[in-house]
Amino acid sequence: MAKNNPWYDESKPHHTPLGFRNLEPSVRTPDAFKKWHRERKKQGFPRPPQGGYAQFIRDWWQPANFSGSEDAIWWLGHACLLIRASGRYLLLDPALGERASPIPFVGPKRRTPLAVGIDELPPIDAVIYSHNHYDHLDRSTLRRLLKRFPDLQVMAPLGMGEWLEKRGVKTVSQCDWWESITFHDLRLHCVPARHWSMRTFKDRNRSLWCGWVVESRRWRFYFSGDSGYTPGLAEIGQRLGPFDIAALPIGAYAPEWFMAESHMSPASAVKFYQELNCPLVIPIHWGVFELADESLDEPPRELAQALLNAGIADHRFIPLKIGAKIDI
Repeated sequence: MAKNNPWYDESKPHHTPLGFRNLEPSVRTPDAFKKWHRERKKQGFPRPPQGGYAQFIRDWWQPANFSGSEDAIWWLGHACLLIRASGRYLLLDPALGERASPIPFVGPKRRTPLAVGIDELPPIDAVIYSHNHYDHLDRSTLRRLLKRFPDLQVMAPLGMGEWLEKRGVKTVSQCDWWESITFHDLRLHCVPARHWSMRTFKDRNRSLWCGWVVESRRWRFYFSGDSGYTPGLAEIGQRLGPFDIAALPIGAYAPEWFMAESHMSPASAVKFYQELNCPLVIPIHWGVFELADESLDEPPRELAQALLNAGIADHRFIPLKIGAKIDI
């Protein structure tokens, strides 16, 4: 078999000679994507949030405020988070453009305003990517970040380095699952996720996907990235926990027959929350782009129902407004 994966290690089951794969076999049929799109169009999904988009913005958005000096995490919408740790700023999965698409006039459109413009960000020391999908890695956002912060350091999973370097990133650290790197007084651990990668029709799964654990001397934060649920994810908490804070996805899950291999539903996120011993959770991957069939405001409602169904009354799994922060 031809080998185009320069990191291929036959002892690692998520490696293939051509790229990477999930540990769990896919059960999707070859026509699943077309079937989903046919049903989506027929039923008119996704539908607007209750009360309309303007009301959703009033309920779930606020401008970000970066005052203070304490360690903190801001949710900037979708999967984008900003961490302040000992005065340094790390930006996770910044997709701050108008669309999650390779084409500027087609594809999922931003439905909520930016909580902060790139020109208003504090000085960013590093960007951390979980994978290369357009709702997590936006080329225009990266270009503008590099224009303002030319010495920006980037951390990413295996296979993303060449693309990033071609776009002007001077320092890229690439990691495989369970590898870690040191960034000043932080330890960054690359951890498994159940997802996939692709930016063109020719590069499917050629680069890896992952989550990250950010570890300081005082706290541990787990960022899931994009991931479907699988019991194997519990190993992350067993090996690197307990976590003080986690960011878990609750959006882009409908219909579950198609999305479950790539995205967690609120119910599966609650199950994972319990397996992580119930840390404080920032729900992510919702509220900005309409990537699946559910309405923009369904994830927090479904999360509340999932917690109720699980018999969890006293919990720390509470949706934030876009732009809000949590002190660590």
